[in-house]
Amino acid sequence: MTYYKSLKEGKWFEIDFIEQMANIGIEVLRGMRWKNKNEKYFNVSIEKAIELIDLTKMDQKNKKRLKEICRLKEVLIDYFYGNNEFKSSDKLWENYFNPFIYYAGKIREKRRL
Repeated sequence: MTYYKSLKEGKWFEIDFIEQMANIGIEVLRGMRWKNKNEKYFNVSIEKAIELIDLTKMDQKNKKRLKEICRLKEVLIDYFYGNNEFKSSDKLWENYFNPFIYYAGKIREKRRL
């Protein structure tokens, strides 16, 4: 299912990598909160995160980061839908995404000034 059709048409490619990763992280963290509470909301959040990862992969400015982005998708799917072969945890995902979320907030603050 496509959740972000308008982003695919260009807006996603206008924001920088940090903000892209922060948006992915927000969906992942949202999915973690719903994981054992509401399966529908959980699946929607993780599907959105995967869609944003795919958009990030398509962004030409992220060519040098393609390996990291592809690995992110692989490990994310393994954690939420697979056998967790990479031994991920909610805490590890928080530690991975929180710096992106924090820094993206700082970027947005600077834009407002």
